[in-house]
Amino acid sequence: MNQSAAVPDSPGSLLSFYDDALPHVFGYLSARCGRSALAEDLTAETFLAAVDAVRRESPPALSVPWVIGVARHKLVDHWRRQAREERSFRVVGEEGPQTLDDPWDTKLDAIRARETLDALSPHHRAALTLRYLDDLPVAEVAALLERTVHATEALLVRSRAAFRRAYCAKEASDG
Repeated sequence: MNQSAAVPDSPGSLLSFYDDALPHVFGYLSARCGRSALAEDLTAETFLAAVDAVRRESPPALSVPWVIGVARHKLVDHWRRQAREERSFRVVGEEGPQTLDDPWDTKLDAIRARETLDALSPHHRAALTLRYLDDLPVAEVAALLERTVHATEALLVRSRAAFRRAYCAKEASDG
């Protein structure tokens, strides 16, 4: 099936769309959340949202890129929920002042980078994933995270610093 083709509003067509789009959605989510069970849950939520969208008065044209966008929103929603839960346990003032310069530019070990990203707080992980894995501009990351552009830029600075600290600490402990 052509990934950009719209799917007619019929149960058989929707099932066919599901069969075609499932590997793309699951692959997108599993690459970003690192846990199969979570990727499966978010994939299910994504397709439930797609079915809900098809039932509306003016349904969107279903396509793989559209459903990947829905999956991105479901992943961001998950990270927001996780961040709210963790916020209630976080110690105030845990992070020190950060610099706005980020000259750290090196080739990273992919497995260590994935483990490091998974160990970060949800808001740091969300910002880095959307900006650097999904290659979204800062303004779009800000919109998805429901933050201002300036707040998102500051979050990215803190997130990169947290990633760098965790990555270096893991490298030192593994080496």
